[in-house]
Amino acid sequence: MNKSLKTKIIFILTALAVGGLSAYLTKDSMNIFDTVTKPPLAPPPIVFPIVWSILYTLMGYGAARVYLENPDSDALTVYWINLIINFFWSIIFFNFRNFGFAFLWLVLLFIVVLIMTVKFYRVDKVAGLLQIPYLIWLVIAGYLNLYIYLTN
Repeated sequence: MNKSLKTKIIFILTALAVGGLSAYLTKDSMNIFDTVTKPPLAPPPIVFPIVWSILYTLMGYGAARVYLENPDSDALTVYWINLIINFFWSIIFFNFRNFGFAFLWLVLLFIVVLIMTVKFYRVDKVAGLLQIPYLIWLVIAGYLNLYIYLTN
């Protein structure tokens, strides 16, 4: 297996592992959607793991492209910060049910992902463009989170 493919696999699996661990730690609290008022246009629950799996794959692949282009890029530091912030959002929202703080945390995540996207783009245009679905999903998540905070 060549270095490029191995690097891409490692980055993708690492991103998926972060998401998987966060999901595992919040799995017993996911029933929250059965008890809260959900906004109009809320997707069905099955959509979330599918979308997040795709997004973590795109994140990891983009980060691998950046790493292969410039392993010392500060874009990778922002990437790791993004994964840490992303990891804790689910715990804040589901386990602690602190919807207001979770929304503020999500705003922080959006800002970090926006910075990451720009930095990725400067190193590797494809890597940056691959983060656009993530930004769009964070806007949707923000809508859902804010609505749940305001109505519950």
